[in-house]
Amino acid sequence: MNEGFERWVLPGGWADRATRWIAFIGLIGLLIITGFIVVDIVMRALFNAPIDGLEDIAKFTFGVGVAACFPAGLIQGHNVSIRFLGKAVGRKRTTWLEAFGAVCTMVFFFLIAWRYVAFTLDEFANHRYTPTLHVATAPFWSLIAVIVCLTVPVQIVVLCLWFKRVIRGEDAPEIGDEGGLH
Repeated sequence: MNEGFERWVLPGGWADRATRWIAFIGLIGLLIITGFIVVDIVMRALFNAPIDGLEDIAKFTFGVGVAACFPAGLIQGHNVSIRFLGKAVGRKRTTWLEAFGAVCTMVFFFLIAWRYVAFTLDEFANHRYTPTLHVATAPFWSLIAVIVCLTVPVQIVVLCLWFKRVIRGEDAPEIGDEGGLH
């Protein structure tokens, strides 16, 4: 793996910027739907007039918004990790633990992506619709499945970078360093 490969992944690199933009768009969607929910609450309380179909749209907006943050979280190393064990065994062994954690994370997201694709195909096959607005659900699930599928190659890159550190015998970064790979 050459240094050019790392440049597109590490902070400011192409993949890092792209995943940040995907997460940003997802968060904007979450903020917008949250605003509509607040308006819905006010409309219900003051005028007994809820926004019809908001629940139909909100559940998919939240799903897309949350999924949109997964690739950026993985490439930046903001996933869950348990560092107390690494602190006890030293920084060299911590690199091995981080690489093992990257393998587990990759397997996890592969399985999640596989199930999302299967679920989405089932939504298409059974022509499911939202209960209030009668909007087809498969396109929303497709978008979520595509985003979750993007996490697999992102995590493979993260895994490769950890294995590169293991092969080179590099120490893991100090606890508190942003993202672990940087």
